[in-house]
This record gives sequence, structure tokens and C-alpha cells, in this order.
Amino acid sequence: MTIPDSGCVMENGASCLPCTPEEEKKIVTDLRNESERNLKEGNLYFVISSSWFRKWERYVGIDGDENLIGNQSSDSRHINGASSVVAERPGPIDNSDIVENGSDSDGKGNDIQLRRMLIEGQDYVLVPQGVWEKLHGWYKGGPELPRKMILQGVYHKKFDVEVYPLCLKLVDSRDESQSTIWLSRKASLTELFQKVCALKGIEQDKVRIWDYFNKRKYAQLSVSNKTLEESNLQMDQDILLELVDGHQSSKIGMDSTGNDLALVSLEPSRSPLTIAGGPTLSNGHSGYRSNLYPGSSLGSGLTDMDDGFDACNSARKGEKGGLAGLQNLGNTCFMNSALQCLVHTPPLVEYFLKDCRAEINTDNPLGMHGELALAFGDLLRKLWSSGRTAIAPRVFKGKLARFAPQFSGYNQHDSQELLAFLLDGLHEDLNRVKQKPYIEMKDSDGRPDEEVAAECWKNHKARNDSVIVDVCQGQYKSTLVCPVCSKISITFDPFMYLSLPLPSTITRTMTVTVFYGDGSRLPMPFTVSVLKNGFCKDLLLALGTACGLKSDESLMLAEVYENKIYRYLEMPLEPLASIKDDEHIVAFRFQKKEIGKTRLVIFHRWQEKAELFGTPLVTYLVADQSSGADIEAAVSKVLSPFKKTSSAKAHVELEGTSCTDLSIPLRLTDGRVMNFNAFKKDTLFESGKIIGKLLRVVLDWTDKEQELYDSSYLKDIPEVYKAGLAAKKTRQEAISLSSCLDAFLIEEPLGPDDMWYCPRCKEHRQAIKKLDLWMLPEIIVFHLKRFTYGRYLKNKIDTFVNFPIHDLDLSKYVMSKDGQSYLYELYAISNHYGGLGGGHYTAYAKLIDENRWYHFDDSHVSAVNESDIKTSAAYLLFYKRVRSESKVEAGEASHSHSIS
Repeated sequence: MTIPDSGCVMENGASCLPCTPEEEKKIVTDLRNESERNLKEGNLYFVISSSWFRKWERYVGIDGDENLIGNQSSDSRHINGASSVVAERPGPIDNSDIVENGSDSDGKGNDIQLRRMLIEGQDYVLVPQGVWEKLHGWYKGGPELPRKMILQGVYHKKFDVEVYPLCLKLVDSRDESQSTIWLSRKASLTELFQKVCALKGIEQDKVRIWDYFNKRKYAQLSVSNKTLEESNLQMDQDILLELVDGHQSSKIGMDSTGNDLALVSLEPSRSPLTIAGGPTLSNGHSGYRSNLYPGSSLGSGLTDMDDGFDACNSARKGEKGGLAGLQNLGNTCFMNSALQCLVHTPPLVEYFLKDCRAEINTDNPLGMHGELALAFGDLLRKLWSSGRTAIAPRVFKGKLARFAPQFSGYNQHDSQELLAFLLDGLHEDLNRVKQKPYIEMKDSDGRPDEEVAAECWKNHKARNDSVIVDVCQGQYKSTLVCPVCSKISITFDPFMYLSLPLPSTITRTMTVTVFYGDGSRLPMPFTVSVLKNGFCKDLLLALGTACGLKSDESLMLAEVYENKIYRYLEMPLEPLASIKDDEHIVAFRFQKKEIGKTRLVIFHRWQEKAELFGTPLVTYLVADQSSGADIEAAVSKVLSPFKKTSSAKAHVELEGTSCTDLSIPLRLTDGRVMNFNAFKKDTLFESGKIIGKLLRVVLDWTDKEQELYDSSYLKDIPEVYKAGLAAKKTRQEAISLSSCLDAFLIEEPLGPDDMWYCPRCKEHRQAIKKLDLWMLPEIIVFHLKRFTYGRYLKNKIDTFVNFPIHDLDLSKYVMSKDGQSYLYELYAISNHYGGLGGGHYTAYAKLIDENRWYHFDDSHVSAVNESDIKTSAAYLLFYKRVRSESKVEAGEASHSHSIS
């Protein structure tokens, strides 16, 4: 591929004017596409401030719906009051807002610290090395912030740019001075030694470096190819430098007598321990060393000390287990919250406190060689045998980063996503099925549900058999109905948790102006009520009902800003929260058959003032090849409803005329509507050769056209919501867990991007889907879907969900009558507080034997009243089945309340 040069060169060698905006856009786009095609470990990327990059995007004419960042906020158009119509050339690259200590244009990014908790797309954008070199050549500035691409994962490898390298605090035992070292977590221990020696000016053979996590010697590091990540070194932790000759001037690494501390072999605790949900172990102690597992890489070189646990911390006689906290290793509260819920799940506690080595599946290609199960079991035993001493889950975090690279690094993540990975990973590591048989699934073909459900569960168990399946997996019935031929397809699928939507009782009034793409009538504003926490699909549905949308028609939402289409709202699940009350939203009405053809956007400009006005019009060119005359005819058609008919003379004059007959110049333009090109009627435009199937034209209006057309319909577009003087603030209302379940089980059509292939029609159809619960597991987890993700906004729903703590009766939701108890009791909650970027996770968990609730906030553990555990922060709810008793079986459980 040939990339144009960044500027021309005159005969004397001097550089002339830089590239045009269009050339810059093409060069950068081509370079980014080339980089995507050549992904490999070690590729260099550069961090650039999003605020500067957005200015550059506006300058080169990148619209909101094609921005290169991909996560641009809908408010970005207001930054610094910049106008999206007249975008000036940005100044030098300015990264000062994303680095810790301001700008340093001459500095190299290896030694410049990025501000923590930055979000890609919102705070910064990553560009390949070639793009950075071009941008820096055009604009200069900085500072330069290079970052390398690394390959993460063992079985599911993915490329990831290491935006935040590992930060280690080097403590020099000679004078207790501290230095900061930045290295890739994929760097080797050899590289660490080389960097320390270069920094301190000492020879490598005289250096001893310790893993000094929490100011304690855990392990001596040795020169090797082992990576820092594999060595379980964590962000911002200490490492200790000593000289081999022992010349230390401080007491670091010494005990109270001044002697060097030594790493000692640890014996398991001998104190008897009764675990909630599990028996006292017959051998009198609660744990065993992980290196007892033969052939496990977890057992080599790792001891209880790696998680901050030693013999001195083991539970004292008579002290209850299950009250240990988990240290935060750097934004790991999401992991700590999910882990505390799992390690307080009674059947899992009972299982992992026993010797489960026989069920470790090291050969499962879908598993992790048993290492995840080993690491989890080891951590669980430490938590249940350490009394109230907090554990640092470094080994587990290392395994997690290795097998699930999406959770690597030190950004905040979702506790539900981690839970889903852990349940699936533990299942595969503990799968009793060594060779999975091939099973061909059969259609229901009108057979009784009981027969089909039993067959599906039998087939599932033939391939999946573990303690996770035994305890956590249920079965639901999925029914699909073809809207054309009424073909019914029924399947029975397993589940490990239920993700419940949060139906809102709070509505929002929204006004949207509907334009007719076929020019059949004037635009009309419609005011509809939608759920405040709904999505664009809900707004489209309400609008379609209000304007009488036909089955063969479709609506396309767009935001109009400064007389241009700022963005198209084409994602059905775009949250309505991304639309502000003061915005101007329009909907273009088309025939469904037109969608996919070339889109024609028509801008309006006052010829005398050379400035835009009004709302752009949108239509489609149906033919695969259109001439300039066809475009003029399409413009004339969509403009026809705006013709004034007040005078007979004007009416006659307009009869059968086109835009050119009315002397309205029609010109081609670009996304910024800054450059204009004339075209002739015989100019041909082929659909396949038009970039993005998008043509933009501009109409130059004069006073004459003002007399012929009523432009007020183009200018007077109402805001989404205009608050009245007496408007009252809507009160936040609570919803029940039952309403969330009802919303989950409601019948609804599949989305346009999730079409079902009908075996009878032999085509993809937008089928009607209905879910029903068929069989419930012993442990059921409800995930309250508080987070909604759209292209322009990430939103959190803080609505309070009223959920029962005792006697959760799910009998009315279960279709199968298998004789099981459908009464459940809450035993753990994963909570999320705050927003998406700086939020915090905690957990509530109940010690069953003690019948008391505790609050787990990373290292801090405290008792809490049962009446205080219901909050609007509840995110994951963990319930266990209440065993059937005689009065329940006899139907005398009338005292049990439902979840309504």
C-alpha cells in the first residue's frame, strides 16, 4: 500500500503547505486499517488525549457516526465551545490532561506516568506508530507516550495494548530510599535485574531482589525468563534490593533481634474448625498445601506465603472461619466481591474443603488444566482457616490474568462478568467427563415438554458433569415462533445465572419530529412517553404507534446539531439516557426496501450569508446507478411538501418544475459542509463506488426560494423536552424482584441483529421469543442488569430493587413439577456503589451456622444487621434452596410470602 507523503517538497527542499484535511483523514484511515491487518506482539502504539484527537477529527470532517475513537461522548461537541460547523486546524498535540505531572513535550513516555483510571475512548485514544509519526510530523507537541502490544491468554489469546505498565517501588535496604520502576508485566525477571542494576550502578552478581509485598519478604526473585506477571508481582507493590555481602544500614527484612528473616516451611493449621455448610474435617485441619497436587504448575514454588498467609495467621482454636477479608491489589474490589460470594456458597465450601483432587480435569481443552480450580480451592481454604486475617489473592489474580486476559491489568471490571467466567472455568476444570461424546440435537416436533426437557438434560449431563452443574445449573425452556409461517421451535437450555432487566416505573416525555423521506407530507412533531431507563428501540416503538407506521416502513433516529446531522441513533439498545432534554431529535420515515441503498443527505444554506440553516433532509436513491438529474429529482420530491400554495401564481409557477427550474443551485459537499463541487445532470453515481453509500448535497437558498417554500418547518424543531415552570422532580420508585423476573420472561421479538433461521421458510426471521423456567438449581444467582452500554454513553440504573431475604417462593415461575422445593433463602450479595469509572464493589455474606450477616469491603470485615443489607447497590443476589420439610410438602407453607 502506498501512503501519501505528509506534504509536498519544493525544488529547494523546503516544505510547502501541509496536507488538506481530506488527505490527512485518508492517510490516517489507511494507516489504521493497515495496522489492523498486521497485528502482532510488540507493535508500538501511542496514547493521545481524546480532547485533542476529537478536535482533529472535527477538523478533517469525521462525523459522529464514523469517529475513529469509537466511544465519543454525546457532549463532546460542546468541548471548549468549539463549533462542529467551522472546525479550525488544531494546535500541537497536547497530552497534558492525561499525564500525572502536566506536559513535557520533550519527554519520552517511558518515564511519564499516565493518570490512573483513564478510560479508552473517553479520556484517550490509541493510535499505531505510523499514525503517531504522521500526526506528530504535522502538529508536533506531546509528550510522546509509546505503549507496546502484548498477547494475553492461554487458550483464548487476544491482543492488548499495555497502557499501564507494571509500576514497582524499589526499596534500597542500604538507606531505605525508594525508586519507581516501570516495566511491562510481560518483561522477564532478567530485564528487572538489568534495570535495577543500571539504576543503582551496581553489578548484577552482587544483587539480591525480594518480592516485598506489603513490606514483607515473600520470595527471592532470581534471574530467569519468568515474567513479572508469572511471578505474581502486582501494581504499585514494593520490591526489596539487598547486596549479597549483606551491607544494610537499616532494619528492613530483620526480626526484632536484628537477624535476617528466613522463609520457613509452613505446616497446616492443626486447630479443629467447623465450616458453615460443611463438616469438621477428619484430619483435624482445614487445608492442605497446593503442591500436594501432582503435576500441577500451581504447586511449584508457591506456598501459603504467596497470599500473605502463614502459620501465625492460621485460625486459633475456637475462632470461627469465613471472616477473612481480601486485600485490594489495585482495583480488584470487583474480584474480591465475587470471590466472597462464591467462598460463602455452602455446597462449594463443603466441596473444596474435602480432597477433590480426583475430580481435577487436567486434559479438558475447554478448561485450564485444572489450575483455576486448584487456585480457587487453595484460596477458599485459606479464607476459611485464617481467622480474621486478610489474604492477598495474588496467586489467584495471576491465574486469572493468565487464563482470562480480559481481567488482566488494574482497571475496574464487572463482578458479574468475572462470576460468569469463574463458574464456567471451574466447571470445565472439574468436569468428570473426560471424553465428551458427540450428540446430535433433535427438534421437539410436538413431543411433550417433559420428554424433550429430560432428553436435553440427559444430553447435557453426558458432556457436562461437575459440582458446578450439580449445584448451580438449572434449565429453561426457549420457544421461538416464526411470524410468517408460525413454525414453533422449542429447546431446553442450561443456565448458571439469570440476568434480569430492571423495568422502570418512571416514564419520560420525549418530543421527536418525524420527516417523510418520500416527500409525502410535512414534518410533524410527536410527543410520546417512554421508560426513563429504556432504549432507542422503545422510543422507535412508541413513535411508530403515534405516527401510524406501516409494517413495510421504518424509522431512523438522528440528532440535529447546528444544522447538521450530528449522529444517527441506529443501535436499538442505545440507552435513552444518551439523549439529553435540550437536544433536537428527528426521525426519518422510509420504506424498508429502501434501506441499504445510497443515502442522500440534503443540507440548506443561505447563499448570501454562506451559512447553514434548518434541518437536513434525508432520502434514498433507489437505483444502483443514479445521474445528476436523478439526484435533483429526488431533492425536488422530498422538498415538495414545503411549497407554499397561498397564491395561485406561485402554484402555477411551481407546477411540474424541479430544483434547477427554480434556479436553486445544488452542489456536492463533504461531511463538514465546507467544500462544494458542482455536478451536471448527466454525471453518473454508481452505488457500489460511493464511499459508505452516502451522498451529501447542499441547497443554496435565496430570497426567491423563501417566497416559494415555507422554511419554517425546517427551522422550528422542538427540543426533546422543554421543562415547564411548575415541573416537579419525578420521585424515584422501587421495583420488586418479581417485576424483574416478569420482564425477563415476557414474550418479545428478536432484535434485527439477532434474526432466527426458520427451517420451514428457509429464511432468517424476526421471531417471537419466550423464555420459561423449567428446572431450578440448588443455588440460583440473579444478576440485576444495572449497566447499559451504548456507543455514546455508559449508564447505570440505581433503582432500588426490593428482594426478599427469606422464603423466596419461585413456584409460580417453574413449569416443571419435579417435586423439588421452590423456596429459597438469600445468603450473599455483590454490591456496586457509585458510577462506572470510579465505582466500588463490596459483598454481604451470611455465615449459615452463625445465622449472622457480615460486610466484606476488601480487607475490612464487619458484622451487619440483616435489616441493612437491602440497598440500591445490590447487583448480584445469591440464593440457596430451602430443603423441603413435611409442612411444605403437605402444602402448609401459607406463611411463606411471594416475591411480589
